[in-house]
Amino acid sequence: MKISNTAKMINNDICFQTKDNRRFRLRAAAVIIENGSVLFATNDVEKYYYSVGGAIELGETAEQAVLREVKEETGVDYEIDRLLFIQENFFKRDDGMLKDLSCHEITFYFLMKSRGTQQLNSHSKTANNMIDEKMVWLPIDKLNEYEAYPFFFREKLKNLPAHPEHIVTRR
Repeated sequence: MKISNTAKMINNDICFQTKDNRRFRLRAAAVIIENGSVLFATNDVEKYYYSVGGAIELGETAEQAVLREVKEETGVDYEIDRLLFIQENFFKRDDGMLKDLSCHEITFYFLMKSRGTQQLNSHSKTANNMIDEKMVWLPIDKLNEYEAYPFFFREKLKNLPAHPEHIVTRR
């Protein structure tokens, strides 16, 4: 699929990158909470933790995407409880896989139903299928001690909103 003369699609993901190092991505992510901890992903290339989830594919709903991504990353079939946050995130990284890209990302965060256990069956790899991902449970009351994105989880997960919230972040 052709986006424009200066942009290229990345697989079937609703994600594109321009020749001038700008990147847009539409994403679905999960908020999985068990025993006062929230599930994050990390890998050996990145120096931070990130939410479980990934790009929404063309023709796929955000709900379908989060269920697919959670299964791929955790090895577990979770159920959606409800939409929790919609984040518009503008950022630039100076390291890792997104180094030197000006990123614009819109993410739908879904609260997943508790299973009553932190046991997973994870054998996930990053989007380029080259780097192993690790799933890590971080205590909600200690999130400020970690470089874990999104940062707004530090406060928002302590008292979950009754209705979806729209959050815009720039860093």
